[in-house]
Amino acid sequence: MEKIKIGIFGGTFNPVHIEHVNLVKAAMEELGLTSVIIMPSAKTPGKTGKTLASDEDRLEMCRLAFDKPNMKVSSFEIDGGGISYSYKTCEYYAKQYPFAEFYLIVGGDRVEDFHTWKNPERILRSAKLAACAREDDAKFALAVERFREKFGDRIVTFPYVGEKVSSTRARVLAGAGESVLDLVPQKVAKYISDKLVYFHKTWADVKHFLKPERWQHTLRVCFMTAENCSRIGWPEKDALTCAMLHDGAKYLSLASPYLSGFKPPENVPAAVMHQYTGAYLASTYFGVRSEKILHAIAYHTSARPEMSPEEILIYLSDMLEEGRTFPGVEELREIFYEDMQKCLYVALKHQVEYLKKQGGEIYPLTYEAYEYYKAIYES
Repeated sequence: MEKIKIGIFGGTFNPVHIEHVNLVKAAMEELGLTSVIIMPSAKTPGKTGKTLASDEDRLEMCRLAFDKPNMKVSSFEIDGGGISYSYKTCEYYAKQYPFAEFYLIVGGDRVEDFHTWKNPERILRSAKLAACAREDDAKFALAVERFREKFGDRIVTFPYVGEKVSSTRARVLAGAGESVLDLVPQKVAKYISDKLVYFHKTWADVKHFLKPERWQHTLRVCFMTAENCSRIGWPEKDALTCAMLHDGAKYLSLASPYLSGFKPPENVPAAVMHQYTGAYLASTYFGVRSEKILHAIAYHTSARPEMSPEEILIYLSDMLEEGRTFPGVEELREIFYEDMQKCLYVALKHQVEYLKKQGGEIYPLTYEAYEYYKAIYES
């Protein structure tokens, strides 16, 4: 009799996207799995601060995405509450089905950090790790080798090269009322739209203040902000509110009724003024009260000395979002992912040197910021 082989595929699924589904299909085919248990987590270590759909919504979205007889969505971890740990889940199902062989399905990037998981040895006593291998991925091959040195042969790999799809980006688009059909299964996209999962009226409303190309820029700034806000401990919802609103007043004249009562600072270049009017609009029209958000909007073009981590993130996300193509942008992006503050300094240095060379006007606050960070990095 052929042994029953059951896969367990866990995650936040916030929301479940098309690559989650494709990965499970690949694992089933390549490993000959009898069935797969889809396991939405309650709370996941390391993912605090992210906007989280309700447990009911995440379960239902998974049911819609994995609507196959040999794929079962389980509420085991959600029902247990608290932080979800894979070792508890694997041990539970190993006891429920003692004659089955279990495989914990993970993306290839999780092999490298598996040793940091809670009780990894206990996971491997109940299940093998099943990791997808991208073609010619030397980093993955090295991670598997190190895994085997530490844990033995309790790992199998299967070939799968998927597209780059992000739940974070899906949340950004859904929050702004945009379509997520390119990122999630069709039934899930409809559910998100019908139920307004992740939707924030403020985020959607700012679109009416912007030209189409500026709206697309705003979404790209949001992607970069959302993907990096956890590095500075900034809750995703707050970070995205700031990123969504940062250019909100870009096309408003000072005579606009939306800016009634605004007193512009003196001697501000036209290209810089929208950071101040943007903060005013965010406060008076959109009702933002957070000083972190308002300050990050107010200095996202000029920068200033002693910027907060939130201000630095918005400034750099605005400058380095994936649509930017100016000379040196790739170098700056590399520095950004290593050290945000150092990236800020290098960016200011490039900007000041370029303006000096071109004979352009340097806004005094920008030059003050440059001098401040120059003293830190060149002293």
